[in-house]
Order: sequence, then C-alpha cells, then structure tokens
Amino acid sequence: MAQGRIPRVEGEQALLIRIPDPALVLLIGPTGSGKSTFAAANFKPLEIVSTDHLRGLLSNDPADQAATADAFRILNLIVTGRVARRLTTVIDATSLLAPNRTRYRRIAAAHGVPVVVVAFDLAAHTYHARNRGRYGRVVDDDVVERQIEQMTKAMAALRSEGYAALHVVRDGDQIAVDRS
Repeated sequence: MAQGRIPRVEGEQALLIRIPDPALVLLIGPTGSGKSTFAAANFKPLEIVSTDHLRGLLSNDPADQAATADAFRILNLIVTGRVARRLTTVIDATSLLAPNRTRYRRIAAAHGVPVVVVAFDLAAHTYHARNRGRYGRVVDDDVVERQIEQMTKAMAALRSEGYAALHVVRDGDQIAVDRS
C-alpha cells in the first residue's frame, strides 16, 4: 500500500489512509500529536487499545506513569488476543521505540495480519501547544521534548522496518480514511 492524496474540496488534497480489514494499526507520535483524536474519529471504541485508558483503569489516572509497565503488559495481551482473532486493532501509544514496534510487527506477522503505520510528524510547537491544551493529561515539557527527539529517530527508521503501509501526517494535513 502506498500513501496517496485525494481531492478533498476544490484546490485541496487530503492524505488518503487505507486500512485493510483486518489490520494492526500502529499510531506513532509524541504526546499531543493527535493519535487519540484520530483513533476516536476513525475506529470503533473496541478496536482501540490505549495506554492512557489502561493506565486509567489501573490507577484512576490516565497520566499515572507508575502504572505504565502494567498498562503495557495488558496492552500486549489484548493486542495479541485481538490479532490472533484477526480483528482490526489500533494501538494508541507513542510507539516511539523500535523494540516496541518490532514486537507489534512480530505479533501481526504470526497471525498474517498487515501492520499499517500512521506517524504524526508535526512541528515541535504543535506537539507542545496540543499537550498544553489537553484536559487532565498534560505532560511535562521536558518529556515532550524527549519524545520529539525520539520521533526524529523513529521517522528515520520507519521506512526500513517493513510495514504494509506507512502514512505520515504533517501539520495542516486533511485526512481521509478508507476502511475497505
């Protein structure tokens, strides 16, 4: 699958993101990139596995970083179970580290499910502004900066990691999702 553009309104183009069924959809980006908003707009709630949501279930606080290790253990269990059942599954986590992405590719490959990446490669000020505007889950600026550095490394690696499709969302992009 290739990334493409389609006419949206006269004179504008939209980023066309095709999602086969089933697929493991890996959202990649720092805090404030719009991963959760994108997921909620384009997928059923039961298709989305969110580390924020799992942290909230574990600790009553989606921002409680002390619950992160447990949240990822649960995320991996859910993702493996859903992919084994060949259900479209969206991972709503930063996914900035290569070993995490490798784990998800292996799970999908074991069950013959393609992995589609949607990477939110935005300007640093966009991540910071969106993070500050989040309700109840604002992350410290130094953490966002570290994630931005990790995003730069991730973007350099993504094209060689072997995904069925890689879609890169940039500032100002209009997005059209095809779930056929």
